[in-house]
Amino acid sequence: MSDCIFCKIVAGQIPSSKVYENDEVLAFHDIHPFARVHFLLIPKAHVATLADCTSVHEALLGRMLLLAPRLAKEQGLEAGFKTLINTGRGGGQEVFHVHIHVFGGGEPAKRS
Repeated sequence: MSDCIFCKIVAGQIPSSKVYENDEVLAFHDIHPFARVHFLLIPKAHVATLADCTSVHEALLGRMLLLAPRLAKEQGLEAGFKTLINTGRGGGQEVFHVHIHVFGGGEPAKRS
């Protein structure tokens, strides 16, 4: 999608602080973190919302969910973490490209 900010990040048109990347997914730090560690895990292929996913996406979604704990641990969240998938405007979704928030470790550092 030409106007999707996450598609632009995947394409390298917008820089990101990458946590992980393979052929299917990209993980990068959230620019407005609400925890000390806060990154997003997204599919490279554009799908607007979780509600738009079908059985075609089943394996990819499973791989993303299995990747989240590994990346969380690598980011220092050995004691645990939270995941969040906002779906649709009513669910608080702001960027319409499926993404999993992975976060934890207390409050983010204050910016001056």
